[in-house]
Amino acid sequence: MSHDLHLIESELSSETIYRGTLLHVRKDRVQLPNGNESVREYIIHPGAVVILAFLDNGNLLFERQYRYPLRQVFLELPAGKIDQGEAIIDTARRELREETGYVAAAWEHLGVMHPCIGYSDERIEIFAAHGLQFSGEKQLDHNEFLDVVEISPDEARQAVWDGRITDAKTITALFWLGRP
Repeated sequence: MSHDLHLIESELSSETIYRGTLLHVRKDRVQLPNGNESVREYIIHPGAVVILAFLDNGNLLFERQYRYPLRQVFLELPAGKIDQGEAIIDTARRELREETGYVAAAWEHLGVMHPCIGYSDERIEIFAAHGLQFSGEKQLDHNEFLDVVEISPDEARQAVWDGRITDAKTITALFWLGRP
């Protein structure tokens, strides 16, 4: 917006510091709004989806999965990375089927979240899935291990308040449960 122009930083140079399988790290030199220069280091991420998958009884599908960077098991909603060139709805359908074994009859795109705006360009597209049918076995990625559990929306909200759910994408998606 034009009233934000006094906040905009301009890229002067950009270099790739690291290129990995999933993440790329960049280091940019920028000109600040006051004319000074600074450095911005950030991660390029392909984006992801998170899914509020509603069973017919009103409960949600959750996963328990070990997350290596924090060395602990987390309770989180089904989610996954967007493959290059893949439509976000196709990512949501694929991830739900692969991780839980369910397919959904109805999908709704709820919004987007940016989990790490200070150091990453990652975006996570939030979906709701209804009319779930179990299609068979999970089709987990190679070397992916998780348990699927069923939790009521009220219990999920309580799990945020008592610290059992600390995953940002899950907390943000659960916020949509209270949408007017």
